[in-house]
Amino acid sequence: MVPATEFAELHGELRQVARDLLGRSDPARAVDWATMARAGWLGLEVGVEYDGAAATFTEVAVLLGEIGRAAACTAYPGVAALGLGALLAVAPDPDRDHLLAESVSGAAVPVTVLDSRNMTAAKPTFHLAGGHLRGDADLVLDAPLATHLLVPAFTRDGSRVLAMVIPGTPGLTVSARPAVDHTRRLGRVHADNVRAAAVWDLVPDPRTALGHLHDRAALATACDSLGISEAMLEATVAYTKVRHQFGCPIGTFQAVQHACADMLVDITVARQLLAAAIRAMATNDPGTPTAVSMAKSHTTAAAVRIAGKAMQLHGGIGYTWEHNLHTYLKRATLNRSLFGSPAAHRRRLATRYLDR
Repeated sequence: MVPATEFAELHGELRQVARDLLGRSDPARAVDWATMARAGWLGLEVGVEYDGAAATFTEVAVLLGEIGRAAACTAYPGVAALGLGALLAVAPDPDRDHLLAESVSGAAVPVTVLDSRNMTAAKPTFHLAGGHLRGDADLVLDAPLATHLLVPAFTRDGSRVLAMVIPGTPGLTVSARPAVDHTRRLGRVHADNVRAAAVWDLVPDPRTALGHLHDRAALATACDSLGISEAMLEATVAYTKVRHQFGCPIGTFQAVQHACADMLVDITVARQLLAAAIRAMATNDPGTPTAVSMAKSHTTAAAVRIAGKAMQLHGGIGYTWEHNLHTYLKRATLNRSLFGSPAAHRRRLATRYLDR
């Protein structure tokens, strides 16, 4: 899924550790946060001065794909892509540094308040005046699980800042929102004259920083979707080898082989698009937004197609609650709409030609 580099061996080991850890977890329960912290997952992109590994988004992408493959119930994708991403997008500050260290250790779960229906750095819906926040955001990924909320907001002079608020602060309401995918948690955040615990400037450019956060979230969702697709293809191929009909495995039927081949083609294209987007993200390439939109638009749509084909090829068992195929289909369906639908990202890509 990630680009072939001199770190391929490290990525292979990281992938295997992730599969072992996620494989031991109860699919019906959230993966233990402290265990993930001890494994070093939360500090991959964080500097060594905060007990991190000083790695890049490339290593984070390996874990994101494995979490999707396991359909794991965890806040890691949102925290790694948005929470830690937001903290790394502000200048060093004692409060920020303390929260960053707590996040790496697993003592804190920072969640950035962005409406997951948006795909770009749209105008913030929160306003900061006199150190107090007002505003509202819906469908915020992992909001009900947060220990700290990081809120992009406008100040009176029109500048963009990042405000930190603590759940339970007077005037702040965080309510859970229903979702088709039971492995994820979404919430609505409403602030009515809420006192901010800290306010930080985004660097180097606030508008660019917010756009970068949206791209990180979209790319993390695409990585998750590729993991789903790979899991569905593996499960389907294994099933067609043991399921017999008319005295032979259904995998010998040409129609079944063609369907599996179509799934593999979709996955192969997704891997290449994701590799380019991950490389661009890790190196801060100016073409990152374009690469992300290409990866997000194809990969999340393909995951829904692949999960649907997997359910069809599993026959009757694929439509029962006893099988976990429905979990992957629902997760893929939510991924398709998070942080920009495929159609929205294609419109973003089309603007390159309109501008010309």
